[in-house]
Amino acid sequence: MSADPELVIDGSRVWSLESFWDEVSRSLIPGGWWGRNLDAFNDILRGGFGTPEGGFVLRWSESETSRAFLGYPETIRQLEIRADNCHPDNIFRVAAQLEDAKQGRGPTVFDWIVEIIREHGEAGDEPKSNVRLVLD
Repeated sequence: MSADPELVIDGSRVWSLESFWDEVSRSLIPGGWWGRNLDAFNDILRGGFGTPEGGFVLRWSESETSRAFLGYPETIRQLEIRADNCHPDNIFRVAAQLEDAKQGRGPTVFDWIVEIIREHGEAGDEPKSNVRLVLD
C-alpha cells in the first residue's frame, strides 16, 4: 500500500473526452479552473493545481469502460475537431492521424491520456511528479 494520497477517476462517468475533463474537474481539482485540454491535464499532473505536489496514486476505476468509450470512434471525433482548429502547418499530420484512426490504427484518446499520465511516473520523462497510475 502506497503512502501517497490516492485520487480516483470514475470510469463509469467517462464516455467522451469532454466527460473525462468533467471527471478530472470533479475528482482531481474540485472547484479549480483549468484549460480542459491535454496540455493542461499534463500540467495538473505536475502538482500544485489542486493535486498533491509530492506525488499521488491515480486510480482509474472501471478503466475498461473508459477504454471502450475513448476508442476509435471518439478518437476520430476528436481528430476531426482538431483538424478544424489546427494551425495550417499541422493539418497534414492531423489528417494522417485521422486516416489511421478511421482504419483502426494508432493510439486512441484513451491511449493519449494514459501516455500523459505515465510520463509522470518513474519510467516517464517527468518522474519527479511521482504519479502512479492504477487501472482497475
